[in-house]
Amino acid sequence: MDDQHSKIRSADIIPLPAFRDNYIWLLRHGPCAAVVDPGDAAVVEAALQAHGLRLVAILLTHHHDDHIGGVAELAARHHPVVFGPAGENIPGLTRRVGEGDEVALNALEQRFTVLAIPGHTTTHIAYHAPGILFAGDTLFSAGCGRLFGGTAAQLHASLQRLAQLPGDTAVYAAHEYTLANLAFARTAEPSNPARDAWLVECEALRAAGRPTLPTSIARECGINPFLRTDSPGVIDTVTAHSGQRPANSAECFAALRRWKDVF
Repeated sequence: MDDQHSKIRSADIIPLPAFRDNYIWLLRHGPCAAVVDPGDAAVVEAALQAHGLRLVAILLTHHHDDHIGGVAELAARHHPVVFGPAGENIPGLTRRVGEGDEVALNALEQRFTVLAIPGHTTTHIAYHAPGILFAGDTLFSAGCGRLFGGTAAQLHASLQRLAQLPGDTAVYAAHEYTLANLAFARTAEPSNPARDAWLVECEALRAAGRPTLPTSIARECGINPFLRTDSPGVIDTVTAHSGQRPANSAECFAALRRWKDVF
């Protein structure tokens, strides 16, 4: 995929807060728009009207209700193409996509490549273009998704794959979990100055009512304990918490994910 297929810039990607902590991401180019994981149709409708946009596509990362709840209503009203993970029976889905497939949003002059990133669910996917990643519930700032169907080994492999993307890739996650994740990250890796600096920045952002997203792959590789399971600081705290030293990065990740579940 070359840059001529990456017309969308950060200013054209708008966070639409929904429910308690979800973000629906709206992409716009000219009069056209696409949305990622629209759990709430009303939020999307309000944004379309406010910006004078026509909805042409919906991108879904997985099947959970807070990500697909608005699809049926939006599809009935706007008739967009609805992309989503193959193997899922999602109402309103018109294009089933999986690993390596191309999603062409011609009206927005934008293309994405589909990445299969199982773990949070067995069929979770992400949408990647140069400089852009819609990660759903797999990768958050300073955290990662829970296991709902997939395995720790799958999620670890998926996160390791995302960590190999270019460092300047902007990560558009689906939830505002950053401050809670950073609280755990401070416990999991007590000494991490870059993480502490990000915490100060995020506290200021949230105090101003602004999102902490997008983050970046480079930042997450430096501060996210779930991407740092080969770091001595993380290994040592996991060992102290569990009473057993993990044999490898995958074991460290599994223990860290179990710890976070009850943190």
